[in-house]
Amino acid sequence: MSTLTAIKTDERVKDVRVTSDTLAVSLFDGRAISVPLFWFPRLFKATAELRNDWKPCGGGYGIYWPTIDEHLSVDGLLRGAPSPEV
Repeated sequence: MSTLTAIKTDERVKDVRVTSDTLAVSLFDGRAISVPLFWFPRLFKATAELRNDWKPCGGGYGIYWPTIDEHLSVDGLLRGAPSPEV
């Protein structure tokens, strides 16, 4: 008889990379989330410099871009939820 062992997840943000068309978020548990940048109009319209000015928020379960006042949650990204502004 085999026993399934639950894998421990850590959904906190480790790193964020923003290209001209993609938002990619690395999590501490090794997963990576990649979504189209146009899902988030404020990020899409921002300069590369402003896109790179991010900070973890919400205990690491969110991302905040202070200069463009954009907040995203890891939960929303994992669910594939675009901005309501789209």
